[in-house]
Amino acid sequence: MTDHIYWKNGSLYLLDQRELPFKKTYVRCTTVRDVTAAINNMTVRGAPLLGIVAAYGVVLGVMEKKKAKRTVRGSDIAGITRVLGRTRPTAVNLFWALKRMTDAFERYEGDKDIAEDMLGEAIAIHVEDIENNRMLSLYGAELIGDGDTIMTHCNAGALATGGYGTALGVIRAAHESGKRIKVFSTETRPYMQGSRLTVWELMEEGINVELVPENHAGLLFSRGFVNKVIVGADRIALNGDTANKVGTFMIALAASEYKVPFFVAAPVSTFDRSIGDGTFIDIEERSAREVKYLDDRLLTVRNAKARYYAFDITPSRYVTNFITEKGIIEKPFKKYIKMLF
Repeated sequence: MTDHIYWKNGSLYLLDQRELPFKKTYVRCTTVRDVTAAINNMTVRGAPLLGIVAAYGVVLGVMEKKKAKRTVRGSDIAGITRVLGRTRPTAVNLFWALKRMTDAFERYEGDKDIAEDMLGEAIAIHVEDIENNRMLSLYGAELIGDGDTIMTHCNAGALATGGYGTALGVIRAAHESGKRIKVFSTETRPYMQGSRLTVWELMEEGINVELVPENHAGLLFSRGFVNKVIVGADRIALNGDTANKVGTFMIALAASEYKVPFFVAAPVSTFDRSIGDGTFIDIEERSAREVKYLDDRLLTVRNAKARYYAFDITPSRYVTNFITEKGIIEKPFKKYIKMLF
């Protein structure tokens, strides 16, 4: 799947993931404000995809300046990237892409075709992400055995990336190689990315998938129903501590208790070598309304207090291996993560 994000006639089109799997509609973005809204309101999500969308957002910002017949300056790019960077603090791919777009502007500054130059860089980020996903998926598929049952949490498929996917890319590559596999997908409350997106993606590929609440992980492991766990990531510290969708840590704990291998699939752009461990990762806290309501339906007492952290940190000791486009990373993680760079 690659049609969930595309550029056409000076506009960015994003498949509205809030409507899936029941309706396939697109949101058209023509300004930086449109892009920031699409990121904030969860039209799009998934760390690699957020980086790609932000890169295109910079292009739209440059185009806005050009339409106003202004010379685009470094201060303009700093302002654009600052606005986009405020949207989702945990996903490091977002900041990686904004840094790359800033570097591209410094190379092309003064060029009369600066908007086209910047668009070329955004497209390169997009295409490279798809290629990296395919490569890491091929590496990861070697860790999957014929007949394995795999648990995954949230959605780390094509919808969360430029295309193909990370954790789901590994599952997809194993399936394409002829291995008979089954997947348990957690619902992933409160946004239900597992039930709405992961199940839909896997069924579209003809992969055997069964939906379960995330609180079933311990029970399923204890009964021997799961052989492997594969998840994506939003930020990975130098020591291997991993930020991913909230609930990942509990699954990792249960997997450790029952000696189920726990794999994290992510491109190199998800590794943040500027932080030593997970204590430095900024965890996004979203609106309590997202816990209390399902769409517009109230699920609890109207004035009840609620809290929703979008991510949690899984300590590196619970991770078996990292799967990247440069190969499988084994322990000691800090040593081999440093070698990636």
